[in-house]
Amino acid sequence: MAQSLVKFPLILRLFEILVPLVAWAMITMPIWLSPFHPAMVAYFIIAFDLYFLYKALQTSYYATYSYKKILEYSHIAFCKKIEENHMAKETHHFIIIPNYKEPLYKLKETITSLSQSDYPYKKVHLVLAFEKREEEAEEKSKILKNEFAHQFADIIITFHPLLPNEVPGKASNQTFACKIVYTYVQEHKLDEKNILITICDADSHIASNYLSYVSFEFTKDPSRLYHFYWAPVLLYNNFWKLPFFVRIQATLSSILRLAFLSQKDNLIQTSTYSTNLWLLKQINFWDVDIIPEDWHVFYQAFFTFGEKIKTVPIYTIINGDAVYSGTLLNTSKNRYEQEKRWAWGVSDIGYTLKKFFTTPHINPVAKLKRISFLIEAHLLWPTSFFVLTISASIPPLVNPVFKKTVLGFLLPQLSGLILTVSSLMLILYTYLDHKLRSRLNQKTKISALPFMFIQWFLLPIISFFFSSLPALEAHTRLLLGKKIKYKVTEKV
Repeated sequence: MAQSLVKFPLILRLFEILVPLVAWAMITMPIWLSPFHPAMVAYFIIAFDLYFLYKALQTSYYATYSYKKILEYSHIAFCKKIEENHMAKETHHFIIIPNYKEPLYKLKETITSLSQSDYPYKKVHLVLAFEKREEEAEEKSKILKNEFAHQFADIIITFHPLLPNEVPGKASNQTFACKIVYTYVQEHKLDEKNILITICDADSHIASNYLSYVSFEFTKDPSRLYHFYWAPVLLYNNFWKLPFFVRIQATLSSILRLAFLSQKDNLIQTSTYSTNLWLLKQINFWDVDIIPEDWHVFYQAFFTFGEKIKTVPIYTIINGDAVYSGTLLNTSKNRYEQEKRWAWGVSDIGYTLKKFFTTPHINPVAKLKRISFLIEAHLLWPTSFFVLTISASIPPLVNPVFKKTVLGFLLPQLSGLILTVSSLMLILYTYLDHKLRSRLNQKTKISALPFMFIQWFLLPIISFFFSSLPALEAHTRLLLGKKIKYKVTEKV
């Protein structure tokens, strides 16, 4: 009966638009509900503010914990540990770099960081996954292969031809490249269960201990075939080139990723990550008709194998680029588009709700937990700014009678107090930001210190234009049935 529900197009469409509808309802609630039930609106706002305070405290705790773990693990010589491990000697790494119109120097920097790995075996295969529609791709591939051929066991070049049923982006490109890797593995009689695939963004500088660390975790992990492995991608590569508003976003994104790393029960990989070839083959690689592929591939695996699927934290740092397009205007446009593309992950909710009813072999409680986490993440994204900054002032304006009540009088003050306490966490974020950048040779200039604190006063405005607004556009497009197109984020 449950499975038959998802055969109706209207039900599937409702699954797809459920969260965008709720998001708009939450944002507009103070306007349409205050004339009738202002107290209900007030209690909702206070509850939301308290929940935001809880999330801020949680982020502070986990970010600090993750940073301490990174310091602790930095003293472990994983390269020495895996020299004593027979299985590690049999493990082969294939590092796929999907790219489209990336500057040649940017690709060289990324490949150079890979070549500086402390991994002790020459079993690292580089896969340069180009798009066939890029005119310069063939020339770039020749230059890169000639320059770096001696650094790797092999360099595989792929040119992805976009097919009619595919959406341009990482997912379709990676699937094409990974199928070629699978054929390569079969031809060379390698064991697909001992093949680690690492998806590496074109601007990701992988830590020198990453491959050794992942090899160590993989070989000692009894459930290795069902696990992804992820280290946080911090956006510090080009930190001091960035306009101040992108610097704030880069700092917040980096701290949030750091905090996310040690939340093992909810952890899902993003951007740059590793898993084994066998698992990818079992789920038929990445779905080729989606845009945000990292969380989606996790849910593909989860709805195939259930609770066995997990993401294992790797306590080291991958250093990536934040958006920078040379000029203030172009950087602003690209930053907005990048956030909108990330927020398009809300489209995964329809996919997971459908899968809830079509996967009876998986524990329903586990499914609800995974889906509720996804819903929470995408519901808070477009709504938080509006509820936290504007909503508390609306009920007294819309309903003058409510303004004369004790609750109506106290609402703006209580909301402001909770947000002030929450904002104190920014002191810790600033400290962690400084320590992380110091480790990545992006130290704070003395002349920049005062502005590093002053800039936080502009956080509400920046959060609106480069977080909540693009997320709300993504939700609204999904609600109206207007898909977005994959646009490569320019980083010069």
